[in-house]
Amino acid sequence: MKYIQKLVMAGTAGLFCSAVSAAESQPQPDMVANGFIMICAALVILMSIPGIALFYGGMVRSKNMLSIMIQSLVCFSYMYILWAVFGYSLALGSNDSSFIHLFYGDFSKIFLKGITPDTVDSNSLTELCYFSFQGAFAAITACLILGSFAERIKFSGLLIVMPIWFILAYIPSWHMVWGGGWLDSSFGVLDFAGGTVVHINASICGLVGAYFIGRRIGYGKESMAPHSLTITMIGTCLLWFGWFGFNAGSSLTPDGISVLAFTNTILAPAAGVLSWMCVEWIRSGKPSMLGACSGAIAGLVAITPACGFVSTMGGICIGIIAGAVCYWGVNGLKRMLRVDDSLDVFGVHGIGGITGAVLTGIFCAPELGGTGFGNGNDSMSQQIFGQTVSVVVTVIWTAAVAYAAFFAASKLTGIRVQRDEEREGLDLACHGERAYNH
Repeated sequence: MKYIQKLVMAGTAGLFCSAVSAAESQPQPDMVANGFIMICAALVILMSIPGIALFYGGMVRSKNMLSIMIQSLVCFSYMYILWAVFGYSLALGSNDSSFIHLFYGDFSKIFLKGITPDTVDSNSLTELCYFSFQGAFAAITACLILGSFAERIKFSGLLIVMPIWFILAYIPSWHMVWGGGWLDSSFGVLDFAGGTVVHINASICGLVGAYFIGRRIGYGKESMAPHSLTITMIGTCLLWFGWFGFNAGSSLTPDGISVLAFTNTILAPAAGVLSWMCVEWIRSGKPSMLGACSGAIAGLVAITPACGFVSTMGGICIGIIAGAVCYWGVNGLKRMLRVDDSLDVFGVHGIGGITGAVLTGIFCAPELGGTGFGNGNDSMSQQIFGQTVSVVVTVIWTAAVAYAAFFAASKLTGIRVQRDEEREGLDLACHGERAYNH
């Protein structure tokens, strides 16, 4: 009997040790980093709804306010579902070295297959946490596009454009820059939080859409001033606040680099506000509220690719340059392009994103206080070349995809509302509601 008891105890101990060993072999999440990223994901969501909705809503005419807000809400929701169904899987890296995987991941995690609350990724985050954080990036990128053709796009056409752009432009851009794809592996591109993936991508799609759809009725002849700069100011503040999650969260852990990104997210937009204000004051004689808001966004956009790679003084320099260059983008380049980019998405996000991406290659240099060059790059010239290539590729790729998307939508459902609907306003014509009942 004692012999049997010993055998049972030995077997039980063996099973216990095996269970402990198995548990220890499983990767464990960093719960501090996990909590940090969940908060950052919530902040990025705040940027889309209500941040973008209010920022854009205040800048359109009152008869179109609800239309831009529902577009923001629906596009946000649309992108998150597509990100869950297949976007996350296609964006991630792949062990396959075939040509297609220079631009896309694989289908191994389609429908979030194999991802449970206990699944931990290589960043020591629960994978659902990382999925949620990156999904917020996809959602806000789609929302940014809306400002370019506000007040005239057909809602059903928009719902066709968005998935085409998402599949053929956003996902490959994400993979090429962040998923170990072509631009990352070949050129050591530095894009900390989405200068190319988010801002240039969105602005080029928007610019193509603005050209394709055409100008608003009365553009250049009738007043199309923002109906509420108060609302736009509130939206600006929500965007700036949420941007801390956008930039600092891209470190994926609360460390010194996340603090650097956080600090640069204060300094660069502050410098952008002052820079835009000074240029506008000199040029027009008065500093405007809309100009100050635009300067803040310009600084935020430009520091996005650089925030974790450049020093605080580098961040201030980028903000100053972005404020001035984006002022020209809105008030000079826009006239040269002869386009009705309704809410100046290309002038701020496009020009700001391009400026920030290229300046990242300069201010990341260790001699200027930066954290160093990207993989495979040994000099500032190499890094600038890689940054420039990433900009050019993103512009050309997204422009081609956007044209195809708008063309498809124009053939399937139509892409622009009728003239009488545009005159009436999209709130009533498309959604049967008013923002203001008076």
